[in-house]
Parts: sequence; C-alpha cells; structure tokens
Amino acid sequence: MGSVELDLRRLAAGEAPRAAAVAGAADASSVLVRGPVAGLSAVLAVLLKAGRTAEVPVSWEPGGDKDSTGLARDLGIGSGAPRELTLVRDDHGGVLLHHGRIEADGDGRRSLSRRLGLQAHHDDIRVADGEITRIDVRPDWTAVDTIGVTVMTLPLRPTRRTSGRALQVACDPARVLRDGVRFTRPVHRWTWYADDRVRWLLHP
Repeated sequence: MGSVELDLRRLAAGEAPRAAAVAGAADASSVLVRGPVAGLSAVLAVLLKAGRTAEVPVSWEPGGDKDSTGLARDLGIGSGAPRELTLVRDDHGGVLLHHGRIEADGDGRRSLSRRLGLQAHHDDIRVADGEITRIDVRPDWTAVDTIGVTVMTLPLRPTRRTSGRALQVACDPARVLRDGVRFTRPVHRWTWYADDRVRWLLHP
C-alpha cells in the first residue's frame, strides 16, 4: 500500500478513533495524520502492533486544541529534518505522546477529592507508597528514552517529580488516561516505559 492520509479532525476531546479508521496505517508506506494527539497516538499504536514504527514515516497536522499545540511545539512540527524518536508505550498495547494520568476510579466526586492507594516505582526509585491523588506522566522530548513523572499526594501540596525510563504501578482500582482518552476499564497494575528498542519516524 502507498501513502495513507487519515483525517481525524472530528474527534471530540477524550475520544479515540475507531479501529477501522486507523487500520490502513498498518500497511502504508507513509502516513499523514490530521487531528488531535489521540489520533496520532492511535496510528502509532497500529504501527507498533504491526512492527513497523521504524520503517513508516509519519507526518502530523495538529489539531487546534491546547494539547496538540503543546506537542507540536515539543516535536518541532514544521521544522527540521525527518528523525527517529523515542516511543513511550504501556503494557496494554498503547502509546503515550503527550500526557498520561493515573487516578482513583469513579465519577461521583471531583478527581482531586478522590484518593488512590498505590505503590509506584520510577526505575529503581520508589515514588509513591500509600494514598495519593494522582500520578502524571509526560514523555521528555528533550532527552532520549525518558519520561517525567509527577506524583501529587494531596492537592495544593508540593508534588514529587522524577525523571527516568519506566514507571511501574500497583494500585487499588484506578482510571488511566492516555493522551486524554480514558482506558476501557479500571486497572490494578500499569506500566509506562520509554522502549529503547523501538523508534518511530517523524516527518515534520
């Protein structure tokens, strides 16, 4: 298959594209993605499953939302030469490009008022052990194979920030957000890691 163009600009906030909408990326020689971060993440997840992230150049025309603007700036969209980039993935088949979050499951109260029992390690550092409010994770595009982790123990209190390659979590039932999209079910374990064996090709 030749070049594939995927127009995902109609995705709503927090919405992932249907599998059929991005399936064509698996066999493409190159891909152009139009739309929000969640659309680009979904395309890279398809390429990851097909084992083709290192051979299929991906171009991106960002959406107009805040997250897309921020990621486009971090990636240098519209400038520079094609390049290989770190791929941050999870142990459930997903890809993380901009922002991940782990917080207590449930919809009844505001997320900052809910508490989550959790133990987490960022590489060999124990970053949480007990009740917390949430953990935020962001790929560090200024470094190689690195994610930044922020642990919020209590709202309006100082957070703990660390930098490393992998975050491993064991917890009470938790809600996971990947680039704004809620994972399909509560989880008790989760891992995000910058895979040093895998790269993806950005054509800016």
